[in-house]
Amino acid sequence: MATNWGIASAGLISHDFATAVATLPANEHRLVAVAARDPARAKDFAARHNIPHVHSSYEELAKNADVEVVYVGTINTYHYEVSKLMLEHGKHVLCEKPLCMNQRDTAALLKLAKEKKLFFMEAIWSRFFPSYEFVRKELSAKAIGDVVQLNVNFGVYLEAARVKQMDLGGGTILDLGVYVLQLAVMVFGPTMPLSLKAVGHLNSEGVDDSAAIVLTYPGSKTAVLTTSSLANMNKDATIYGTKGSIQIKDPFWCPTIVVSGDKSSEFVLPPTAQPCNFTNSAGLRYEAAEVRRCIQEGLYESPKLTHEETMIISKMEDMVRAQIGVKYPSDPQ
Repeated sequence: MATNWGIASAGLISHDFATAVATLPANEHRLVAVAARDPARAKDFAARHNIPHVHSSYEELAKNADVEVVYVGTINTYHYEVSKLMLEHGKHVLCEKPLCMNQRDTAALLKLAKEKKLFFMEAIWSRFFPSYEFVRKELSAKAIGDVVQLNVNFGVYLEAARVKQMDLGGGTILDLGVYVLQLAVMVFGPTMPLSLKAVGHLNSEGVDDSAAIVLTYPGSKTAVLTTSSLANMNKDATIYGTKGSIQIKDPFWCPTIVVSGDKSSEFVLPPTAQPCNFTNSAGLRYEAAEVRRCIQEGLYESPKLTHEETMIISKMEDMVRAQIGVKYPSDPQ
């Protein structure tokens, strides 16, 4: 039987997710319902993606018995509230990154999902690309020896309100930083670093325009990570080992090319029936396929992105924000 998806929010990323799901076999994935705060947008979204049920509230979507799993594509500040609602109504959840505004809320959602015995995952889509699977295999095989250094830049000129405004949960730490931090966790393992040092610049709203982060790990291992919404940077990620290096080519968070040593490997994305809003969004299909696989196998978390890893990423986001001085209204007082 197909996995029945509900979509919470009719924004740009939800469009890309729905478009990517349409590249998967129809007998495995069905989009059955959508809800948005603006009913007109939900109706237009449903027509565009051939979705039969349109709901004018997230509560209605949560109560739809046909929906098995919900993709939460709302703005950052609604992730906790909407994910909690869906879990409380017995729905599996795939929630866009960053999962929550702070580690307290992240821990609460992970605890609730465990209590409800439901699959729950932060939608760090990078982890499910074939290119990332290739990187994991190269690291496991010690193709570049022992890893000692990770360098990642994620700088892109952005004027979007969701990145600039405090009330929308803006800032590069949550919007872009989640990608550089998750890669450090993947490369060095699901453990907190020995030290985390961060500096950055805040805009007039009090959210960060840029951040520079240095992580140290046992064994003389270091990660140097940067984020910026002020400038377009080279967005490669390079993993250095004692016997060579692996370069995840720009865009490192949704890559199709990986160079390991002197060997270049390409992973072609399938075409989509509709144009997408963001780079390589066809790759969202891989996280959707992983959600179905896990649900079919009775798993409550993916081994490619565990709850432990999500918690570590959230803790590091909080630590970076604390050092730079970004505090959201929803943070613990």
